[in-house]
Amino acid sequence: MKNTENTNKWVAEGDKIKLRPITYDDTDYIVKWRNNERVRNNFIYREKFTHESHNNFVRTKVETGEVVQLIICEKETERPVGSVYFRDVDMVKKEAEYGIFIGEDDAIGKGYGNETATLALRYAADVIGLRNVILRVFNDNTAARKSYEHAGFVFKEDMPQVECSDGTKRDMILMYARL
Repeated sequence: MKNTENTNKWVAEGDKIKLRPITYDDTDYIVKWRNNERVRNNFIYREKFTHESHNNFVRTKVETGEVVQLIICEKETERPVGSVYFRDVDMVKKEAEYGIFIGEDDAIGKGYGNETATLALRYAADVIGLRNVILRVFNDNTAARKSYEHAGFVFKEDMPQVECSDGTKRDMILMYARL
């Protein structure tokens, strides 16, 4: 799948990855990645994604500005490997919630998450105009927590026994970053 609309519209670039805006052409990737059990188990919302539900999300959330979503691509090959987003964007309060997932299993452990978090927060401050960003992460997701701390997020509060959409309950923490 080649993204024909935004191939040269990189909004941020690091040593390992580049970020570009999501398009409808990315639907196959998002559906595949979010249905990956490794990815799905790190989210509160664990229902299966469909093309229809994702396209509706882009239409009602991304196109309205409530969500800013970017695709993470390997720098050398430009292969899409995941996504980063800011949801519930509130431009009055200049805040949003951060989320990320690396969807390709062979892209895990390469530092893409660390670099993405740093680049995405810079983008959130400089381009979107955000000043505060929060995130929720499961306590046992140690790699993600380290990545978030590396980017400047700090612990805010414990969130015990958060119920996921599949009925399971897990402890989370709330983190924040001032930009």
